[in-house]
Formats: sequence, structure tokens, C-alpha cells
Amino acid sequence: MTVRVAPSLLACDLGRVAEEVASVVAGGADLLHFDVMDGVFVPNLSFGPALCATVRRLTTLPLDVHLMVTNPDALIEPFAEAGANRLSVHVEAVTHLHRTVTRIREVGLAPGVALNPLTPPAALEECWPYVDFIVIMTVNPGFGGQRFIPEMLDKVRRLAALRSARRPAVELVVDGGVELENATELRSIGVDVLVAGTTVFRAADRRATMAALRGEVRV
Repeated sequence: MTVRVAPSLLACDLGRVAEEVASVVAGGADLLHFDVMDGVFVPNLSFGPALCATVRRLTTLPLDVHLMVTNPDALIEPFAEAGANRLSVHVEAVTHLHRTVTRIREVGLAPGVALNPLTPPAALEECWPYVDFIVIMTVNPGFGGQRFIPEMLDKVRRLAALRSARRPAVELVVDGGVELENATELRSIGVDVLVAGTTVFRAADRRATMAALRGEVRV
């Protein structure tokens, strides 16, 4: 199965969001990724459900929301109402994870969980039956444009092996420092979705870049 590419809107020009969304949609984006930050769980602020609602009016692509916040439960319904399709929460931020992912599914969204770089795969031991996807952070969350942490490749491999053993239907999403230089190896491991912000939005040819991330062409 071909890997899917999710441009992260954190890297777009928010003053021209309609044009930016149109550009990546026309260029072949598979879904759009929202990095939601509260300035507490991570040292940055980004955007909320209002932007999601705006983008929902611009495209029918799936909207993938990644909550990097201390109280993700408070944002489940607002993002569902804004038109999101997928919503992930950090295992490090949630006290009652079963309750949270159950609620995400109840409101009609695909539930996912995210792991910070130094959170071990063992933190997911009881999660596999309840989630549709795992977000593997390969940078420390909070800012776009960071370099991929090389040691995270081994973690991605371990999670791919766990996925095969526990629940093959769960998607693996890699978020952070995704570039053309590491996309080939990530695809070979079996990653399903590559989140790419600056790699896509700073590209001279966004269509060609997304095709290259999928392994369809070389640039």
C-alpha cells in the first residue's frame, strides 16, 4: 500500500490559508494535519477548532488533528463539530486514556494516540485494541522545521513489529523532521502516513515533493 502524505498546516502561511490549502490539495495531499498546541504541554501556541472549521469548508480531504495539549478531553467535541475526521492525543497528557479514546470514537472520529520521542512503545501495551492509529513523534513536539532524531528509526521499527503482532490494522504515522532523505527508509519499515510540514510548504514544487515522499518519483 502506498504511504499517504499529510501536509502539516503549522508550516503554511496562515495569512493565505485558503491558497495554501488549495495548493497542497491540488498537489495531491492525502489528508491535512493540524498541530494543536496550548503553550503548556508544549512551549508553543498554534490554532484551534476555528481553523479546522475554515479548512473544512475548503476541502473534502480528511482532517487529522493532533492535540498537543494538557486537557485534550475539552477539545474532542469542538473539533468533531469543526469537521475533523481523525484525532490523536498524547499518552503523556491523558489520565484516563480508555475513556478519552472511547469518547473520540463516540463522536464519530478515528481515535489515535501519540508518543513523544522518549516515551517507550511499552506505554501502548493496553492501547492497541482501542485506537486506529499511532503517531510516532520523531522530534520533540512544539515547533516545526526540526531535524529528525536518528535514534527514532529504531523505535519506528519496534512499533511496526508490535503492530504486526498486536493489531495489523492500526496505522503508523510519523510526525517530525520528515524529509525526502528519510522517507524511503520510513516507507520500507511500513509507515502508513508521513506528516510533512516545511518539507512540503517550502518546496518549489509541492506536487513533486509529495509524490517523492510517497516514492512515486525522484526530485
